[in-house]
Amino acid sequence: MDNLPAMSQSGSVSSASRVVGWLRGASRLAFAVGLAMLVAGAVKGQDSGGRVYVLPTTGIVDQVMAGYLHEGIAKADREGAAAVVIRLNTPGGALDATQKIVQTLLEAPLPTIVWVSPSGSHAASAGTFITMASHVAVMAPGTRIGAATPITGEGQDIEGDLGEKVMQDTLAMLRAIGEVRQRNVEWALTTVTEARAYSANEAVDAGGVDGIAATLDDVLAFANGRTVSVHGDGDVTLAVAGAATEELAMNPLQAFLHLLSDPNIAFILFTIGFYGLIFELQNPNFVTGILGGISIILAFIGFGSLPLNIGGLLLIGLAVVLFILEFSVTSHGLLTVAGIVCFALGAAALYTEPGTPTAPDISVAIEVIVIMTTLTGGFMIFVLLAVMRTRNMTTADGLIGAPLPADSLGEVRRPLAPIGSVYAAGEEWTARSADEQPVTRGTAVRIVGHDGLTLLVEPAEANRPSAH
Repeated sequence: MDNLPAMSQSGSVSSASRVVGWLRGASRLAFAVGLAMLVAGAVKGQDSGGRVYVLPTTGIVDQVMAGYLHEGIAKADREGAAAVVIRLNTPGGALDATQKIVQTLLEAPLPTIVWVSPSGSHAASAGTFITMASHVAVMAPGTRIGAATPITGEGQDIEGDLGEKVMQDTLAMLRAIGEVRQRNVEWALTTVTEARAYSANEAVDAGGVDGIAATLDDVLAFANGRTVSVHGDGDVTLAVAGAATEELAMNPLQAFLHLLSDPNIAFILFTIGFYGLIFELQNPNFVTGILGGISIILAFIGFGSLPLNIGGLLLIGLAVVLFILEFSVTSHGLLTVAGIVCFALGAAALYTEPGTPTAPDISVAIEVIVIMTTLTGGFMIFVLLAVMRTRNMTTADGLIGAPLPADSLGEVRRPLAPIGSVYAAGEEWTARSADEQPVTRGTAVRIVGHDGLTLLVEPAEANRPSAH
């Protein structure tokens, strides 16, 4: 009996020892598994090179593009991307938007790579600053860069003291970019002071950009292993060979607003807008007038980001005036012909003259001019035929037009106070209340006579004269 407690204590100690041993073994196993997973993850990270976001950046440099690049780089940083590739193709744009993009690139919290692509693209004007501000700048074969002289919104040189201030500020910004990114500053200055443009090979030879890459894989292979200075992190060695890439496009609202800055889209919207206004004048219905007004407003939003030529805009405005005059002036179609000529000339000259070395090469495409001019001509010929047919109609008493017979019924569209309009026989007519009293919209009316092309009406429920 005396040995029993000792035996129990010995068994308890032995069980505790086994439990401790098992816990130690499990800890060692968990540590080994975790270490293996960590090593495997590191090897996998080296093989994949991390994730690289691609930001397709095309069109006019405007505030929408500046916001898109800022948000895209911030998103890539939040998600731990290894780098960002900006696929650039731009004719240039606003200087203030360019400054914001340059600031975004210089303060980027991760490596940025600007790739001027595809072949035939360019990084003109503002695009030169954006390309140089990246950590790594590469160009596809057959691309070009330069022609970065600041100009006005109408494509003209900035004169006087203001021009000198803008020029000096632009040169200072370019020198600052060149010094930070260690690029050939003297080469860069020629793109501004002499409006020089360079091919991809010339830019690489001059030290303005780093290299040439035909594909995205070539871009990553070229950048891999390069050491760059990242804002806030110091020197960072790029490890992006074989990295998974993900394209991050503009959100729908950004894409829509940026689309308005396309020179062809802005021109088409402006044309559709005056179609709506002309149709509203010919056949008042409010809907086409409102849609036309909205289209014109959207067009001017686009014009705000483009080097608009006021002369071209005035020619199109003159065409609209000539088209409107065709409704009231007997010109046998000459006003329409003159309007079509003004429209085509205005479309061709709507933006800065193409080919000017100091200005972005922005113009309405020839195909768009031909199509819209043809459509405009067809629309106006249709309207002209309708006007001529109306003028050729005469009543028995020699009046132009074909008023409706007495006792025809209609409905008030625009309140008669006392003049408005009524809808009768499938058309809308100018009308006046016979007794000069106001008649509200929607009231059924009966036609009792006419004054030229103006119908004289009275409410349909009005008592008719008694027959004797």
